[in-house]
Amino acid sequence: MADIPGVEWIRLHYAYPAQFPMEIADVMARRKNVCSYLDIALQHISDNVLANMRRHIDGKATRELLDELRRRVPGIHIRTTLMVGFPGEGEAEFEELLDFVREQRFERMGAFAYCEEDDTYAARNFPDSIPPEVKEERLSRLMAIQEEIAYRSNASKVGRTLRVVIDREDADYYIGRTEWDSPEVDPEVLVKKTCTLHPGEFVDVTVNEALPFELIATPNV
Repeated sequence: MADIPGVEWIRLHYAYPAQFPMEIADVMARRKNVCSYLDIALQHISDNVLANMRRHIDGKATRELLDELRRRVPGIHIRTTLMVGFPGEGEAEFEELLDFVREQRFERMGAFAYCEEDDTYAARNFPDSIPPEVKEERLSRLMAIQEEIAYRSNASKVGRTLRVVIDREDADYYIGRTEWDSPEVDPEVLVKKTCTLHPGEFVDVTVNEALPFELIATPNV
């Protein structure tokens, strides 16, 4: 795919952590049009919870995978999704998850609370015993930690020149994304209207300001 003329960005989504094909990371490091971005849903870090989820990987192997990805692809932005309130997640397992997020400092992260679905393995084998209010409280605590991490990641880009693709225009800005941002789920770049730009256009911008989930930039044209 990277050899197809005119393909500017290839971004990998929905990777599975168990038996991850590490040769993909080597291609990512070599090829400029393969974005230094990986969407990989880890779900949790507690061995007990991961076993209940049947994720086929444990916490140690998860950490080793992340270390190797960052070693092979300097500057990679990792997006993950985590779940709170899965059966078997006690306070100790949840605190382990919080520590994991503080430790890894994911550039991009989403999270949600477990909701039992009929006829799934979890529904058939584990009681949904964690009260909804506990799940929501855990979700809020987790995302509060991530918001600070996301802000610091964005703040490190202030003053840098980045390439963005323009998605759309609103009243005050052109809205774009860097190679590290997927549509709808990741931060956006608000590009000041100092020139005329069009959706689908790639442009270099200088980042002027950072917010937790947005960058503000000026086009270099």
